[in-house]
Amino acid sequence: MYRVVIPCLAIGIALTGCSMGTSAITSGFNAPVRKVAAKRELSPSRALGRKTSGRNPSNRKFASLGKDAAPKGSYSKARRGALAARNFTGVRLDLDKARKLINNYRKARGLKTLRVDVQLTDAAKAHSRDLARWDRISHYGSDGSNPWDRVKRTGYNAKLAAENVGTGQNSIEEVFKGWQKSPGHNKNLLLADAKQMGIALVYDPNTEFKTFWTLVIGTKL
Repeated sequence: MYRVVIPCLAIGIALTGCSMGTSAITSGFNAPVRKVAAKRELSPSRALGRKTSGRNPSNRKFASLGKDAAPKGSYSKARRGALAARNFTGVRLDLDKARKLINNYRKARGLKTLRVDVQLTDAAKAHSRDLARWDRISHYGSDGSNPWDRVKRTGYNAKLAAENVGTGQNSIEEVFKGWQKSPGHNKNLLLADAKQMGIALVYDPNTEFKTFWTLVIGTKL
């Protein structure tokens, strides 16, 4: 059985179908999903987090971004200035710290640790970049893709694909703590049959959300 699990986490705003900070959420869906043909593997990048070039100023019309194929009602946006008071100075992704946080949490509960996978990292980076481009939180991409689609596009032959998303957190510790306190996210962190992970951060000071975190966990066939 192929399955995908997709909760999401935003901080500081009210969302439809997602959660604020530490409030309870559902896990989206956990059911067999369609298989898609694998596309060319994305070129791996050494940088797992990056600052965007500011190509999406806050007064830019979202309609100018092109056609949006994300299903209606599948994403949420922050109100103007919602996170203006938060300090994002020096925000970055420390891959080693992220891996240790997740694996220590799993080990303490008798679970196997996860290895960082280039393909899952590519899937995470692609989604964080897309979320930053549209300044929103969602598990659907602007091309209509779901987490399973994005994982398959990298060439990762998945048996299991799970995705956690967070926006507005200013450190890996903060987003990880939020995932721990949210039942749906926590379930993904503790998937017993998971073997690999990829994580990404995009920071864009010209957006309302500012930070866009994506964690992808998977197991190959």
